[in-house]
Amino acid sequence: MKFKSLLVVLFIIFYSKTSLSNENIIVYIDLNKIMNNSIAGKSITSQLEKNHKKNISKLKKTEDELKKEESEIISQKNILTKEEYEKKIIDLRDKAKEFRKQRNENINNLNNQRLQATAKIINLVKPILSEYSEINSISIIIDKKNVIIGKTNLDITDDILKIVDEKIGKINLD
Repeated sequence: MKFKSLLVVLFIIFYSKTSLSNENIIVYIDLNKIMNNSIAGKSITSQLEKNHKKNISKLKKTEDELKKEESEIISQKNILTKEEYEKKIIDLRDKAKEFRKQRNENINNLNNQRLQATAKIINLVKPILSEYSEINSISIIIDKKNVIIGKTNLDITDDILKIVDEKIGKINLD
């Protein structure tokens, strides 16, 4: 009788161990690392920086022109009539207002480009993750920023980074 109960206990333990090995696998990935270190992410970052520098250059030129015009108006204050002076001041304020509006539009455009680029990379990475999870029998892939504690062997970022670099390469924003 003891032998049968021992066999039943061993069977249950063995069966539970094998069923645990078929458990759902949960891994995590650092999407920020993918965005910053992949060829696609680096190409997008460089394109965004290039656009940003170009916008800053244009805005700096306009700002310098406005400062020069302001200096000229101030230097002509005693020469001009009150009406002419006020008209030039109002004109300068309108130009400054337009400058601020243009600067805000550039900032918004750059932010929109950044969001679209991020979405583009994520949409290209999703099928790669799907295929990787199917091949490796992974049930859930979680973003690393949502993981409090996890074993390093559950981090698949470097594997995915290699695959992304092979399959995607550079991405053009335009």
